[in-house]
Amino acid sequence: MKKTIITAALTGGIHTPGMSEYLPITPDQIIADALTAYEAGAAVVHIHARNPENGRPTSDIELFTQIAKGIKEQSDLVVCVTTGGGLGMTIEERLKPVTVLKPELASCNSGSINFVLAPAAKRLKPKYDWEIPYLESTEDLIFSNTFKGIRTYVETMYANGTIPEFEVYDIGMINNLAYFKEIGLLTKPIYLQFVMGILGGIPAETDNLTFMVKKAKQQLGDIFEWSVAAAGKNQFYMTSAALSMGGHVRVGLEDNVYLKPRVLAKNSGEQVAQIRQIIEAVGGEVATTDEAREILSLKGKSKVAF
Repeated sequence: MKKTIITAALTGGIHTPGMSEYLPITPDQIIADALTAYEAGAAVVHIHARNPENGRPTSDIELFTQIAKGIKEQSDLVVCVTTGGGLGMTIEERLKPVTVLKPELASCNSGSINFVLAPAAKRLKPKYDWEIPYLESTEDLIFSNTFKGIRTYVETMYANGTIPEFEVYDIGMINNLAYFKEIGLLTKPIYLQFVMGILGGIPAETDNLTFMVKKAKQQLGDIFEWSVAAAGKNQFYMTSAALSMGGHVRVGLEDNVYLKPRVLAKNSGEQVAQIRQIIEAVGGEVATTDEAREILSLKGKSKVAF
């Protein structure tokens, strides 16, 4: 078995403060959450920023910079910045963390989908008045990632020495990436993050994961790395399945605020520790930060701009 990269997605733009008292919101809280993940064995952290006053997702580059710098100063973690951002952000807003920070790794969404969070509003006890309208608005939302947009993301990332982490929410998105590879836009290494269980995307089922890995090999060739993330209660089922197939894994409070049924995770580090225990129980090894950089052909943290 090859070594497994654990990514911790810390806060995201999906969960709202009313869903968990432990969801990190301020830069200091997000940095602290990253350090719990690092201490537990994560090699990569995926970051978003939030308004520290009310927890709403934001593209404020000063907050992104503060978060990224704090993580770099206190750990050897690979920082993966989002270009997914939050609802309604422009391409320029979504790419600003790449152009300003020049990170080693950045998310790159591989196609457009309905990204529906509205059902969560029905059972939410909100902490802030923006939360329910924010969730309900997704019933009429298309998470837009056009071919022109994807090209812009990839070209911008390459220009800044950043490796794209391609977020694949459904099977057709592999087709999109195969097209970009065919026309010469994509160069090695290709790194896929299969994101499963979003309403509007592919369901989080092992048959679907097997099919996506098979199609990726057929359309992209054998030389790529892949990981899996799954929303909510499916997080550990799908990450465990990925291990048996040679994949890497993503956990963290962005994807799931629970550690187990009815038990909130107090930080992303608790989830990292749990998946690490699973990896080691079946004889696997967790990749260090240096090993993760080598596996993903990253430039190293000395070459970022934060």
